[in-house]
Amino acid sequence: MSDNKFTDWFKKLGKAWSERDPHQAVNLFSKDVEYYESVFDSSCDSLDKVLELWKVIPTNQKDVTFDFDIIATKNNLAVANWRVTRTLLPMNKKQIIDGIFVIKLNDEGRCNYLKQWRTVKYAFSTLSVS
Repeated sequence: MSDNKFTDWFKKLGKAWSERDPHQAVNLFSKDVEYYESVFDSSCDSLDKVLELWKVIPTNQKDVTFDFDIIATKNNLAVANWRVTRTLLPMNKKQIIDGIFVIKLNDEGRCNYLKQWRTVKYAFSTLSVS
C-alpha cells in the first residue's frame, strides 16, 4: 500500500475532526473495525460504537486543528504522530494533545484497526488586570 493512501486517510480524519463531523469521520472506517479510543479500554467493534464516540465532538469542542507526521508504514499498517489543539466546551479551556496512532487500512482504503496513545496538556492564558 502506498504512503499516499495513509496520507490521504489522515488528511480526511483531520478534516472530519476540524469540521466536527462525526459522519464524515465514521465514513473512514470499515464495518469490521477494531477502534481503541484508549489502550485501557475494550475496542469499539462496530461503526455504531465509533459513531457514538464521535457524536460528542460537535458539542464538546471547537477551534480544532489537526496535524500529523507519518513515522512508519509497512504493507497496510501505518504509525503516525498526531497533534490536536482544541477548545473544550462549555468551559472554554484550550487543550493540546500529542499522540500516536497505529492504523491498518483495508484494500478499499478504510481503516479496520486503530489504536491510540496520547498525552494531554491544558493551556492556560494569563489575564491582565488593570
